[in-house]
Amino acid sequence: MSHRNTAPANGEEAARLAALHSYEILDTPPDGAFDRVTALAARHFHAPVALVSLVDEDRIWFKSRRGLDTEEIPRSPGLCASVILSDEAYVVTNALEDPRTLANPLVAGEMGLRFYAAAPLVTHDGHRLGTLNVIDFEPRELDADGCWMLHQFAGLVMDQMELRLSARKAIASLSQIFLGAERSDDLKKLITVSAWSRKIQVDNVWVSFEEFLVDKLGVSITHGIDPESAQELHNQMDQRKHRSG
Repeated sequence: MSHRNTAPANGEEAARLAALHSYEILDTPPDGAFDRVTALAARHFHAPVALVSLVDEDRIWFKSRRGLDTEEIPRSPGLCASVILSDEAYVVTNALEDPRTLANPLVAGEMGLRFYAAAPLVTHDGHRLGTLNVIDFEPRELDADGCWMLHQFAGLVMDQMELRLSARKAIASLSQIFLGAERSDDLKKLITVSAWSRKIQVDNVWVSFEEFLVDKLGVSITHGIDPESAQELHNQMDQRKHRSG
C-alpha cells in the first residue's frame, strides 16, 4: 500500500468530498449493518469504543458509534482527519507520549483518549472517505495482525456503502427507463409481467423476479419479510393452531 503523510491538494480534496457526498450517507439514521461492524470490531479488539467516521469538509460525522454518544466533532482536531492522508492503518499506542496527539482535545479533555487505531475507508477509485476506528482509555499495542483486521472491518463498511450506492443507481436507471417511455405501448414493450407465473418478460425473454433484479438491474437480494406479510403469516399459524387444538 502507498503511504502519504501530506495534506491533499485542493483539487484532490474537492474530488474526495464529491465522492463522499455521492454516497448520500451523511446525516442518515443509524443503520444495523454498520452498527454490527462496530460491535464486531469492539468485541474483537476488546475496545470500549468503535466508530465508523466520515470526514466532511468541516466536521467528522459518525455513521456508527459504539460506546460514544457524540454524533460529530469538528474536523480540525480529529484524528480521523489524519488517517485519510494514508492508505495504511494509523495507530497511537499512548496518546500522552505521542507528539501527534499531545494537544488533541480528545486526549487532554474529559474523554481521556489513550489508544487509537484506525483504517481508512477507501473507495474503489482510491478516495479515502473516513475511517473504521477503535479507541481505548488505556495505552495499548497493536501488532501487524491487528492492523490487518482493522482493514478488513473497514472493507466491510465500504462493501455496505458500495452496495447502497449501486442499488440507488439501479433504481435511478429503472426510473429513467420508465420515464423515457412516453406511450403506454412503449411500457408494455419494455416489461411484461405474467400474473400466472409471476415472471417478467424483458426483451422477449421470461425471467423470474429475482433474476430481473439481480441480472438486469444489478441489485442484491436479501430474503427478508415485510411487516404485512409477516403479520399475515402469523395469523395463518394462529388459525392452524386453533384448528388443530
